[in-house]
Amino acid sequence: MPLTRDPFPFPKTENDYSLTGARQCQKEPFDKPTHIAQNDEPWSRLNDRATLASIRRTVRYHDRQAPKDSLDFHLKSTYDHHQEFLSSKNQTLYQRETFTDDHGRTLKNRGKHEAALCETKKEVKVWMNSQKSSIYSIEGTIESHHNASTNRGYSRKHDGGFYST
Repeated sequence: MPLTRDPFPFPKTENDYSLTGARQCQKEPFDKPTHIAQNDEPWSRLNDRATLASIRRTVRYHDRQAPKDSLDFHLKSTYDHHQEFLSSKNQTLYQRETFTDDHGRTLKNRGKHEAALCETKKEVKVWMNSQKSSIYSIEGTIESHHNASTNRGYSRKHDGGFYST
């Protein structure tokens, strides 16, 4: 028995490629081979420069300031037991890189941007009512689909008073 026998019986079902007999390519082939095209822009710019994340993933990368174990991580934290007694567990593990910029490490591929200062400070207008209104008053409230009889079983008039029985 030959090894090239087709295990599927006839008639074969047709699909998009076998119905027409030829498969059309929607994309034109490249004019240069891949190994030559990677020397042109933007490929060369993307392939020649490594990001900080890709450098840190390499085998030869070693960070001397990184903690070696849990004890080093706890010792490098900014927590001071004498000043910040009974802090939460998360607060005891805060690292200096999180809060300050004087740690001397490059954490991201971005430069430091100074925040633009607002030249004009707008004053907040404060309004105080000269007469204290009752908290039970419904005058000036926002109209809604709720009616006055939905106060936990107690019906109220629209002016705020109770119905008498």
